[in-house]
Amino acid sequence: MEQVIRVLTTIRPKRSLFLSVMVTLATIGFFWYLSATHAPGDNWGAKALFPTLFVLTIALISRAPFESLLAGVIAGLIMINNTSVVSPLSDTLSAVMSNETIIWIVLVCGLMGGLIVLLERSGCLGSFSDWLKGKIRSRRQSLLTTFFIGLVVFIDDYLNCLAVSSSVKKVTDHYNVSREKLAYIIDSTAAPMCILVPVSTWAVFFSGLLEENHLAPDGGGLSVYISAIPFMVYGWIALLLVFLVALGVVGNVGPMKKAEARAMAGKPVPDDYDGNSMEAAPSSNRKQTSSFVGMMNFLLPMVILVASTVYYEVDLLRGVIVTLAITVALYYVQGLLTLEEQFKGIFEGFKVMLYPLSTVIAGFMLKSINDQLGMTQYLVEVVSPLMSAELMPAMVFLVMAAVVFGTASSWGSFIIAIPIVVPIALGVDANMALVIGALLSASSFGSHACFFSDSTVLAAQGAGCSPMSHALTQLPYTAIGAAVSFGIFMVLGYTM
Repeated sequence: MEQVIRVLTTIRPKRSLFLSVMVTLATIGFFWYLSATHAPGDNWGAKALFPTLFVLTIALISRAPFESLLAGVIAGLIMINNTSVVSPLSDTLSAVMSNETIIWIVLVCGLMGGLIVLLERSGCLGSFSDWLKGKIRSRRQSLLTTFFIGLVVFIDDYLNCLAVSSSVKKVTDHYNVSREKLAYIIDSTAAPMCILVPVSTWAVFFSGLLEENHLAPDGGGLSVYISAIPFMVYGWIALLLVFLVALGVVGNVGPMKKAEARAMAGKPVPDDYDGNSMEAAPSSNRKQTSSFVGMMNFLLPMVILVASTVYYEVDLLRGVIVTLAITVALYYVQGLLTLEEQFKGIFEGFKVMLYPLSTVIAGFMLKSINDQLGMTQYLVEVVSPLMSAELMPAMVFLVMAAVVFGTASSWGSFIIAIPIVVPIALGVDANMALVIGALLSASSFGSHACFFSDSTVLAAQGAGCSPMSHALTQLPYTAIGAAVSFGIFMVLGYTM
């Protein structure tokens, strides 16, 4: 019997390897065939969807977002040019890495990671968590506290995902809240909250985009943006839904049931998490301080971070640079950490953020491929004959939500889509504030729900679970929010 088991255990890996090789070769052959049968200069049409659909399929099977994105990028490159992959892949990567937005994201996330490591190793984060434990008396209170802190940190979704999770993680662990539910609450108060506040990085970006596309006069983009806030339906619905979840009115749905049952059994961290998180043990050489001083040493950098970000016209990069400089000086003067320990901690923060950042970069590469294939234009053009003044808000939300969900490009897709959507909206005399609200709602939904969006991977990283565990457990809630939003846009389209 032992010999039979031994033989089977050697056969199964070989079968698995053989199957993987065959599937890989078949996939390459399929995309090569698409390229070989495509006439140069013709539109790709529905075929432009295939790389993104391939990414989503692989992500669901492998539960590895970066690897799935990379596979989709390679598949798309084969479609575009089946005679060369290495050079186009190198060129795409170089173009993405030279993009100002990517450089900004890498620096912000890396420096934010370094700041959180400093807060951990100085013991100040632990002091704040201990203070919260003394104030919070129940599991429900820990969830509601997470929700309300998320509302306060509205400047940027990256700041929300990383700072809020670090603040409350030990408290929610104490009350056996699953890391997946923590990630869901954090993610739901990130992009959905940011679009509803005119003092946020989202408002700054989209206000400028409205001016560029002549939807607002120069300097008037923010006013037009503010007029559309009441119609950013998905943001309002997502916040209401997550509040009801934290309150306990809406129960655990789908995969969240299993995650919460595991957490209630004393295991808040999911099994598929590799432990590569922001958590760091306090330095053994640090100077001991009172709990009050420790708490203030945590709160002061957070206040400086928000204040300096607002001061520099909602630029989180400048805000985190100022905060790090003051925090390093503050901790050094107090003897909490040496300069060497602090700079090592900052580099450690960059190291921890490498996988989330690689996923974001791969997402930008997929967007570049989709732009070349014309995916966004195809989807908008397919539904444009259906767009009347009444249906347009709902259709814009539906199509752009699908685009952002499939590509993780919550900002970039709209640079392409708005010049297409706006003339159609003007042609059918649609309510422009409602259309803008639908566009922002779609962007917020895609950032919130996509398996490999920056918001998803950062919320998972901060909470301490894998991106796919977070994405799949929150998917039923985001789907409910999207369905309700679509219905409301239908009603508003016919009544306004």
